[in-house]
Amino acid sequence: MTEFVAPRGLLVDLDGVVYHGDRVLPGAPPFFRFLRERGIPFLLTTNNSTLGPHQYVEKVARMDIEVAEHEVLATADATASYLRQQAPEGTRVYVIGEEGLKSAIEAAGLVLADSDVRYVVVGLDRDLTYQNLTLAVRNILAGAAFVGPNPDTTLPMDDGVIPGAGSFQAAITAATGVRPLIIGKPEPTMLLIGCQRLGTAPAETAIIGDRLDTDIVGGKRAGLQTLLVLTGVSTLDDVDRSDVKPDVIFADLAELQSALAASG
Repeated sequence: MTEFVAPRGLLVDLDGVVYHGDRVLPGAPPFFRFLRERGIPFLLTTNNSTLGPHQYVEKVARMDIEVAEHEVLATADATASYLRQQAPEGTRVYVIGEEGLKSAIEAAGLVLADSDVRYVVVGLDRDLTYQNLTLAVRNILAGAAFVGPNPDTTLPMDDGVIPGAGSFQAAITAATGVRPLIIGKPEPTMLLIGCQRLGTAPAETAIIGDRLDTDIVGGKRAGLQTLLVLTGVSTLDDVDRSDVKPDVIFADLAELQSALAASG
């Protein structure tokens, strides 16, 4: 662990940091009010690809947290941006995912299709069927590129963890031998886009996350200060067993808020 140095900007994960499913974590609303009062810029940076920015704005508003759409960066948008850079308008894409991911890809000018596709994109889909997996496997074996918005194998919910996009990707990899290109955490691409949006250099930006394998690894790869909160997936025992060490560990956002207040 290193000494805590107050960052100039924050990239804040959502699942396990701000909320569990539809239940807000107690310290989250006052934490964001504190950031507003202190003028500390932040960006909600989530690996979850199921919702669009406006839906995240509406979701956290129900939790007494006010953010604007431009303060949300999710892997759905990052994935759509990647595909738009790689492929011409009208390119056919097979998507396993929910509304946020599908809408972002369509908005990028790409066509959702089941066959003759150039890309297979696999995100979280809570209505996943065996037929969905079959189409993904067959398209990849036919030569389509395999893309994953995020590799999270689980997500924390009110009643416990649920399988995440990474678990679906693993099944497809087992059947095809092909691993997905990951756009979100733990890869640095989305986090560096976040720094650009904040107008801060990576070294003066911190990521707040609850997972060693995505948030903390991704932050280190992007050159960010890494802050782990113990309200989600990773525990102190996980940290002890892992080669990946966050720069600073906080019990929750309330403890992080106190540290930021004490730093000036």
